[in-house]
Amino acid sequence: MSDNLLEIPGYRVHGQLGKGGMAEVYLATQESLHRKVAIKVLLSADDEAFSVRFVKEAHIVASLNHPSIITIYDIDRLADGRYYLAMEYVAGGDLAQHKGEVFAAERALAIVRQIASGLAVVHDKGLVHRDVKPANILFRSDDTAVLTDFGVAKDLDIDSELTHFGIAVGSPAYSSPEQAQCQPLDARSDIYSLGVILLEMLTGTNPYRGGNYTQTVVNHVQMELPPLPEALGAFRELLARMLAKNPAERFADCRALLVALDEVELSDLEQTQLRPALSLAAEPTAVPVLPNKRRSAMPLLMGLSVLVLIATLTFAGLYIKQRQQLEALLVQAEQRFASGQLVEPEQDSATHYFQQMLLLDADNEEALAGLQRIKVSRINAFLTQGEQRLREGLLMEPAQDSADFYFRQALALDEQHAATLEALQRLLDARISGFLERAEQSIADKRLLLPEEDSAVYYYQQILGWAPGNEQALAGLNRVAMLYRDLANASYRRSDFPAALAMIERGLQVEPQNPELLKMRDEHQQLLSSARAAQSRARASEAAREERSNPIKRAWNNLFGE
Repeated sequence: MSDNLLEIPGYRVHGQLGKGGMAEVYLATQESLHRKVAIKVLLSADDEAFSVRFVKEAHIVASLNHPSIITIYDIDRLADGRYYLAMEYVAGGDLAQHKGEVFAAERALAIVRQIASGLAVVHDKGLVHRDVKPANILFRSDDTAVLTDFGVAKDLDIDSELTHFGIAVGSPAYSSPEQAQCQPLDARSDIYSLGVILLEMLTGTNPYRGGNYTQTVVNHVQMELPPLPEALGAFRELLARMLAKNPAERFADCRALLVALDEVELSDLEQTQLRPALSLAAEPTAVPVLPNKRRSAMPLLMGLSVLVLIATLTFAGLYIKQRQQLEALLVQAEQRFASGQLVEPEQDSATHYFQQMLLLDADNEEALAGLQRIKVSRINAFLTQGEQRLREGLLMEPAQDSADFYFRQALALDEQHAATLEALQRLLDARISGFLERAEQSIADKRLLLPEEDSAVYYYQQILGWAPGNEQALAGLNRVAMLYRDLANASYRRSDFPAALAMIERGLQVEPQNPELLKMRDEHQQLLSSARAAQSRARASEAAREERSNPIKRAWNNLFGE
């Protein structure tokens, strides 16, 4: 649907902000209050279960009141039956846009503190968010962090139907070990996810993110917390508790976490290299006392001048040393980049050296630009490999050497990358085209419903699972249903009524609401009922004739009243 066609009473829609698998988000103005809002609209009204979950999300978030939780203004339905949700418009982007950046310790702590305080309110309501990740942490214009997207939030005292069937809900790269293994969750699972985010902000990488889903899950379950640089020593104990594999070893709740966050000593992280200068400055504190009561200010001024000079020289020396370290790291990074060592080996790659630069200078433009070049280069490499596999027809297999694998590797680096999204759409189109061909061959081979995973109906239903509403697949199912109608009519012409009914039932398996088949089944039942009634009347008539033709039996019946 284009922006021009979207009409929401009371709102003036300006354009689309984003689109996911089940919903799209628009920027609009609420006309009654002249304020900008974000409107989340379901793509379809057909999935009743998802609509119910969507409405539940609105009710959950609307019941929460906290500066770090997105504010809900309204929920309603469009004329076509789709639900929409009007919420606070947060203009500062999301944390995912800063992937690969190393945050200053104060900023990282501030973000985690704000989200933890919001989660405390969520948990107090008996809920668990279950999808705490960078893309769900937004920033207002004043840099306030805001938690959003409660679409998979769940009551803590109700077993998740998804977990019951062994389906892990959430984002694998930030899932707790128990979440990755589809075990019951509580507030401590959200604390683990927040710990992964804190670690990623401080170091610029998420060490648990593997090359595929399985490896990521294994990392969360087995991999210990990687060693932190000496400069981040104050965070070791905090992260060790937040990222403990056993939930019992984590903070009991977010309020305990907030206390621990307040206890982190940033003094050890700030200006750690200034201590030699400060110790030098501390020595000449005493000013010689002259016997004359009227002391001259000159010695004091000279002492202060010496201190300033020492401090200046110290700072200059530290600055020069830092620049030399940065330049050496930059040379290493560029050499690794030129040789194609972008992320491997882990401790001797371009990514490693650029991140080391950011540990020395969090805003270093060359390092930030270098990480961005690495991301672009990796995305292009994945796209090139994916396109090659697409041309070779290796769409989904082998699992780690297919078009789907490489395109999704690129998407993991940038979820909004236009070329990657377009490539995935072409991959989907290729899969649909292939399954349409298989369905046609199955019809030609008269494999309509069976075998279960190699029939025309199977292939059409697979397509509808990928692309609900696909017209070719729907037309294909209708075509199969009509073939069963024709087979039923052929059976009627042979007077093989049971076979005719069997064909009608198979057609309704394919298209349960097909009007022709439903009418044929009703007519068949009516004919069957009429035939049974006629047969019953015939038996009664035959019995009466037999009685009239047998005078002995008739006399016997009259005598004994039968």
